[in-house]
Amino acid sequence: MNNTALSRSKELQIKAEEIRRRVIEIIYSAKGGHTGGSLSSVDLQTLLYFHVLNIDPQQPDMPGRDRFILSKGHSVEALYATLAARGFVSQETLDTYGQYNSPLAGHPTKKTPGVELNSGALGHGLSVGVGMAIGARMSGMHYRTFVLMGDGEQGEGSIYEAAMAAGHYQLGSLVAIIDRNTLQISGRTEEVMGLEPMRERWSSFGWEVQEVDGNDMDALLATFGALDFRNQVPKLIIARTVKGKGVSFMEDGAKWHHGVPSEEQYKTAIAEINERIKRLQS
Repeated sequence: MNNTALSRSKELQIKAEEIRRRVIEIIYSAKGGHTGGSLSSVDLQTLLYFHVLNIDPQQPDMPGRDRFILSKGHSVEALYATLAARGFVSQETLDTYGQYNSPLAGHPTKKTPGVELNSGALGHGLSVGVGMAIGARMSGMHYRTFVLMGDGEQGEGSIYEAAMAAGHYQLGSLVAIIDRNTLQISGRTEEVMGLEPMRERWSSFGWEVQEVDGNDMDALLATFGALDFRNQVPKLIIARTVKGKGVSFMEDGAKWHHGVPSEEQYKTAIAEINERIKRLQS
């Protein structure tokens, strides 16, 4: 990796840690939220919003913009913190999360600039993403559609109908991402509803499948940078992540699916993140 790529990776790592810190801040302030799945997906959303997506915070409805759907809408805190960092909403608005009359709901809604779909009813995001990709083709536009799903969400049958349709219609502009942290609200995904072999299953539907460490910014840059949008094949990225990533006592724990830190835990989490930011900036 050249020096420019290294520099870009470090910039994104710092940004991701700043967003991770804001996720902890707003969940602690609101006394509610989906902590673990937000933290596992921060690096992915940072990469998308600050490196991959063709978007403009000053024109959130720009016709040719790339589309991003957070299908796992319960992890909205990471999306809101990312949208604020990117300039779609103000930091002051972000601070109202969880308060009476806040414009930021507990799941994404299109009332928030930068949000493409009211999501959170699991299993719907990919179907809508398929429709967006077909719409781009029919209208002669070249925007790309990215859909971030949870792995617990993979138990929804509608996902596989959408996957089959994407392969059939050869939607090369569609990228699905699975936040594969192996945990859902009720425990390990493989104990609740086995998902493996995930790669083979999606490949059988005609998808190009890649696996990557979803919390490694260097690996994410390489994987997303290598996507070939000239072909007619839908793309799946299985992002192997850690639930609660970036806060030592939250990592890989099902109880943090929607756990809220105590004051002492909050201070510990912020201190850990601040220390990583300091090291990255040195």
